[in-house]
Amino acid sequence: MDKKRILIIDDEKEFLDMVEIGIARTGKYEVIALLSAKEILSQVQRINPDLIVVDLLMPSIGGIEVCEILNDDASTKNIPIIVLSALDKEVDKLKAYKQGVVDYLVKPISVDTLVAKIEKALEYKSI
Repeated sequence: MDKKRILIIDDEKEFLDMVEIGIARTGKYEVIALLSAKEILSQVQRINPDLIVVDLLMPSIGGIEVCEILNDDASTKNIPIIVLSALDKEVDKLKAYKQGVVDYLVKPISVDTLVAKIEKALEYKSI
């Protein structure tokens, strides 16, 4: 069985490294990590991920903008997106859910919890 391809975008290098290693250790996923969402559409089309995990707050392009860009393109609008954020306000969560994200997770988060959420999102996508 082919490994599912997970794209993670976060501007915090230490967090990105920890999550990338933790998810890859499951043996179920190929993880591609990016420190920036610049040129997101071309990157997503090149990488062709099964799921995207994106930080809400990043320089230049944040998680909501990533969702908007991907939702506006027919080739990427059906990729499930999980948002990670240090923000735990309802208004931020509502904005993300209105953009069609499948989950909104508040940092700090354990890798095990993130993996469980990824598995759930991918399972739902396959239905």
